[in-house]
Amino acid sequence: MSTSTLTFEITPADADRLDKFLVSQLPQFSRSRLQGLIRDGFVQVNAKTVTKTGTVLAPGQTVEIVLPETVPSGLIPEEIPLTVVFENQDLMVINKPAGMVVHPAAGHATGTLVHAALAHAPELEGIGGERRPGIVHRLDKDTSGLIMVAKNERSHRWLQDQFRLRRVKKVYLALVDGFAPTPTGRIEAFIGRDPEHRKKMAIVSAQKGREAVTEYRVLETFANHSLIEAHPLTGRTHQIRLHLAFLGCPIVGDSIYGHRKPSLGLQRHFLHAARLTIQLPGEAQPRTFEAALPLELDDLLSSLRSHH
Repeated sequence: MSTSTLTFEITPADADRLDKFLVSQLPQFSRSRLQGLIRDGFVQVNAKTVTKTGTVLAPGQTVEIVLPETVPSGLIPEEIPLTVVFENQDLMVINKPAGMVVHPAAGHATGTLVHAALAHAPELEGIGGERRPGIVHRLDKDTSGLIMVAKNERSHRWLQDQFRLRRVKKVYLALVDGFAPTPTGRIEAFIGRDPEHRKKMAIVSAQKGREAVTEYRVLETFANHSLIEAHPLTGRTHQIRLHLAFLGCPIVGDSIYGHRKPSLGLQRHFLHAARLTIQLPGEAQPRTFEAALPLELDDLLSSLRSHH
C-alpha cells in the first residue's frame, strides 16, 4: 500500500492539541479520520510515535503524519435507480424510497443506498479511509425522503459540523394513530437502548440515554388519525417514532413502537423526510430541498380526507 508523508514545524500560533492542529492543516480530512490515524501510530512528534489525540504541541516541535492510501471498501456498485434531488461536486441529496436500507449491515449486504450511490457517482473519494460515500445522517429502512451523501472528505466534515451544531432544519411528515395533546408542542425525552430488546430504542432516564428533542405541529385531524409535522432538533436513532409514541400517538404502520397490526392498509410506517434546509460548502445562504409524499402515502391521505 503506497503512502505519503507530510511534515509540519510548530510555531507559537500552532501550540494546540495534536488532533486540532492536524484538522487545521488538513481540512480535507474529517477530525475522526485524523484521530484514527493518530491512535493507529501514523503520527510522530519529534521523531517519536504519539498515539494520544490530545497531546499538546509546543513551539519548535516537528509533526510528521503518514497518510496511507485509501483502501477499497469491498463494496460493489449496483445499478439501482436513484432519485437525485440535487448534486454538485461535493454532495448529493437523494429522495430515498421506503424499503431501501441506507448502509450495508447484517442481513443487508447488498441493495443499499450506498451501493446505488457508488454506481451513480463512481468518482467518489475515500471517506473515512475507505472508498465509499460519506453518510452523514440516516433514515430508517421504511422511512422515505431526503438524505444527504458527501462525495469527498471536505464536504463530509462540513456536513458533519452542520448537523453537530444543529444548523440543519429537518421536517418530517407523520400520520399517527390518535391525537396529540396540543396543536403544537415540544417533546424532550432521553433515548437509549432498550434494556430488554437490544435492537430497539427506548425512552430512558437522563443517566442511561442521550438528550433528544422534537418539536411538532398538527397539520390535519381525521376521525381516528392526525397528520403531524415533526422537527427533530437532535438526531437520535428512531427519535420521531419513539417521541410520537411517547406522546400517545404512534405512527401508523410502526409495528415496533406503535400498534402491532396497522390501523390502516399500509405496508410501511407513515414517516417521510419532506424538507431539509442546510448551508452547503462554499455557499453563503442556506438551501431548502423538498421531496413530495410518495404515492402510497398521498393516496392514503386522500382517502382519509374523502371520508372525513
